[in-house]
Amino acid sequence: MLNIEGEVVDSKPDDFGPPILRLGFRPFFLSAGVFSIIAMAIWMASYVFSVEFTFSGLSPNLWHAHEMMFGYVMAVVAGFLLTAIKNWTGVEVLRGKSLGFLFSLWLVARLLPLTGLMIPIEVIAVVDVAFLFLLAIVCLRPVLKVKQYKQVGIVSKIFLLMLCNITFYLGVTGILAEGVQWGLYSALYMIIALIFVMLRRVMPMFIQNGVDGEVALKNRAWVDHASLVLLVCLWISDVFTGYDTLTAIFAVMLTLLHALRLHGWYSNKIWSKSLVWILVAAYAFFILGFLLKALSIISGISPFLSVHAFTMGGIGLLTIGMMSRVSLGHTGRSVFEPPAIVFWSFAILLLGVVVRVAFPLINMDLYVYWIGISQLLWIMAFAIFVFVYAPMLLSARVDGRDG
Repeated sequence: MLNIEGEVVDSKPDDFGPPILRLGFRPFFLSAGVFSIIAMAIWMASYVFSVEFTFSGLSPNLWHAHEMMFGYVMAVVAGFLLTAIKNWTGVEVLRGKSLGFLFSLWLVARLLPLTGLMIPIEVIAVVDVAFLFLLAIVCLRPVLKVKQYKQVGIVSKIFLLMLCNITFYLGVTGILAEGVQWGLYSALYMIIALIFVMLRRVMPMFIQNGVDGEVALKNRAWVDHASLVLLVCLWISDVFTGYDTLTAIFAVMLTLLHALRLHGWYSNKIWSKSLVWILVAAYAFFILGFLLKALSIISGISPFLSVHAFTMGGIGLLTIGMMSRVSLGHTGRSVFEPPAIVFWSFAILLLGVVVRVAFPLINMDLYVYWIGISQLLWIMAFAIFVFVYAPMLLSARVDGRDG
């Protein structure tokens, strides 16, 4: 059974240099938090205050979309998988100098567009794609070594995300006419697919272990299978065809299926546990994203509302919640008693999502203000995350164990 908070102790604490390089979650979670603040502040300066940036030739909106997925989200994914796969397989994944090298590829790809030196986009693409390729390889190696072939499906999504990134860069360089749209939106659906697979594995356990007393959760195998098949159908229909009606039908069906699944996992007991309710709230915004996708076709509301329900809502809330939980567990702290201020980082981000996704439905005339407010709330939420977790991620485990 998957348990990312389980322990595999097979090396001494001083084997791999400073604490920041002892497990993958440490450099990648810390940098994800810091980068999310910097990237959102830059996007706010560009969108709200019209500050000009070069981004090596990328338009500000393309840079923002690409970096929030391939920069921020992939840092979280890397930190999670490099830590979880060790627990799944019992095999070392990547630590010490090797981990530092992989992290440096991610970091350089993020920094090059911000230098103002107009670094050729092809150079950035090589570094960025190399990061994803090496991440997939180092995750796949231990899985194959112990023949845990059921994990290959998860790792394969990293390869698919690499192909999405290549497609994006082919579009930016003019080689593939639809490359930018295909790459970005395919990446969004791949990330959602990866998240749903992981949530199915860990979320019921986190709910059962995280609330007071016992809860009875209901899982339905047919929902698990049907939801993934329909997500693939939605991805193909939305990204590669013009069949809007079919896209809307798939989106409605996914709304209903995931609502049914979440209903089977819901308990009133979650609301007293911030590390649990944040995951439920994130899932609710994924469901809302499917509904808004259908409504954008049926009623003509902005398609970017569904995009941000998925990204800022579902992905944003989920990643800050998972990073908060995993960082506590893997630094030897209790996941049942997070620092009180963690609640406020979650609440502030949740408010930002509501402002970004719901307020435009009420008054589109104030759209730029809703975006600006949500950007500010995002920055505040992740500033709290970094303030709380940076000392934990930079120092050794409090229980003296490795990791």
